[in-house]
Amino acid sequence: MNPRQTGHVTIPRKETALRRWPESDYYSGLMGRSIKRESSVPMRSPVNWTVLGLVIERSSYGFELWTRFERLYGDVMPICNESNIYSALNRLRDKGLIEEVPRSRATEPDASRQPKLHYRATQEGLGAYEAWVIVQMREHHRRSREFARQLGAFAQQPQTALGILARYERACLDEKGAAIPTVTEFPSRFVPGLGDNLASVYGRAVVAATLGWVEYARREFGILASEQALAK
Repeated sequence: MNPRQTGHVTIPRKETALRRWPESDYYSGLMGRSIKRESSVPMRSPVNWTVLGLVIERSSYGFELWTRFERLYGDVMPICNESNIYSALNRLRDKGLIEEVPRSRATEPDASRQPKLHYRATQEGLGAYEAWVIVQMREHHRRSREFARQLGAFAQQPQTALGILARYERACLDEKGAAIPTVTEFPSRFVPGLGDNLASVYGRAVVAATLGWVEYARREFGILASEQALAK
């Protein structure tokens, strides 16, 4: 050390040693911070949440999840191809919502083939999915109420409202025609799950209730249209 003089007091120069981190620890720290940032970013993609629901229903692998996704959600949430499922799985795994299930070669029909990578939901995944489903339910009811109230803005233009109701009714009937088949209509080789049955019954009940509401709204706007015609 090189001392320096200050009056009669000798003050040694303070040297600060730079601590060198091992290169492996450095990159591990970077990866850890990256993963932490990744897990803190909200997940907004409905495809990701839907894939999480499929994994919760039954632990599985990419291709099987894609076939289930296409069968259950292909008409309402179309995706390009199987790669979207693998992207969703990577995202869910990075956020800690699913985890890999190690499987031995003996579990595969052909032991010479590489085992398929299976995934299962974590406790964090179960809790997150429950919260997301509740949010979707509230959003669905909110949008339904919004539509009904927004339609009421045409009280002075009842013919416009009647035209909107006619198109809405046609959309409901189209939805009814494309509804998930009943249990007896599924192919004999396929056994529908609880999700299929819930969706089928819910779809028919909602369409029936919606068509009943359309009839009510049509009568109300019909009365307004008649009153306007008499006033002229």
